[in-house]
Amino acid sequence: MTETVAAAPGCLTGVKVLDMTQFEAGTSCTQVLAMLGAEVVKVENPVKGDPGRRMGYTTPHRDDPYFLMYNANKKSVTVNVKSARGLEIVKELARHADVFMENFAPGAIERLGLGYAVLRELNPGIIYGQVKGFGEGSPYEKNLAFDMIAQACGGSMSTTGDSDGRPCKPGPTVGDTGTGMLMVISILAALYRRRETGQGTRLGVAMQDAIFHYIRGAFGVTSKSGKPARRAGAQSIGGGNPPCNIYPCAPGGPNDYVFVYTSRANPTHWPRLLEVIGRQDLIDDPRYATRTARIEREAEVDAIIAEWTRKRDKYEAMNVIGAAGIPAGAVRDTLELLNDPDFERRGIMQVIEHPTNGPFKMPTFPVRYDGKPPVVKPAPLLGQHTDEVLQSWLGMNGERLAALRTEKVI
Repeated sequence: MTETVAAAPGCLTGVKVLDMTQFEAGTSCTQVLAMLGAEVVKVENPVKGDPGRRMGYTTPHRDDPYFLMYNANKKSVTVNVKSARGLEIVKELARHADVFMENFAPGAIERLGLGYAVLRELNPGIIYGQVKGFGEGSPYEKNLAFDMIAQACGGSMSTTGDSDGRPCKPGPTVGDTGTGMLMVISILAALYRRRETGQGTRLGVAMQDAIFHYIRGAFGVTSKSGKPARRAGAQSIGGGNPPCNIYPCAPGGPNDYVFVYTSRANPTHWPRLLEVIGRQDLIDDPRYATRTARIEREAEVDAIIAEWTRKRDKYEAMNVIGAAGIPAGAVRDTLELLNDPDFERRGIMQVIEHPTNGPFKMPTFPVRYDGKPPVVKPAPLLGQHTDEVLQSWLGMNGERLAALRTEKVI
């Protein structure tokens, strides 16, 4: 990757974020703020830090790729917040922060003495963000939640999977990272408002509630039908327009498939597709000429398309069908995507040099600024920036830092 491929946007230069997040939902939010130029200081337990560092145990210990993926571009400070002096240090950091972000278990941050009421007294302009599993006032408010719990309770599982199969968890972690992105947007809006009012605000989003944002189309279907939105496999929940499915390709591996979509809004897709696959004889066949007819004979339609795709690899199928103006996409697995040089060339995937893990490739925030995506910097080692932050934020000298270490506060 050359320096011209990626650029630090610097949009949030000067914004200080005090990050008390762990795992993914909160860390996704603060990572994007860091990629946009904010100084994000992650406060961690001095012994083991964010539990995400140890998702996979290694000897000797190396931070797990899971942690590296969600904590790039941040700084790490270790503070024992269960000690009186450690708690006071975090409060002092909060006095200097623009944003405070946490996603601990329900009630945990308040029990630590770092609730919104406390920090607002110290810093009236602070933007205080919280991600929880369930919303305030919910009967499940105190329940713990992870991505898959949110997806189950928020409706996305019920709308995912084959029509005759059981519910499925979608692959993307929309409960975690998807919630984090909604919080990013809300923090940016609050910072914008604060420029005019000088006042901070408390922001809260529940993972269950966030899922609703991502399945609005399914709620629209229910509003029209009065019934639960159905699982539709590879098709649209709002109703299919065969062919609209995932079709097998050569040589028959677990991800050798191509998705082909004929839009209801464009009736020319079907006859064009028949020309591409050499079945012009079916263009005027009344059994398949209309959407209604194809729905009634969906299995036959799928068999016609699959007969052609099975003889070609997924990229050939995608290219040939796509060149005819018909939406088509090869099913690409994560190894293919990680090794595709195009993403690195465009700066969407970047290779970082991690101090202990060595070269590590990961995606950056996908939005481009003046044509360039943000630069990815390695996730911090545990406590890597403790001295730097306490010196620059709180003015501590070496003697005070040494004393805090002796007392096991940092």
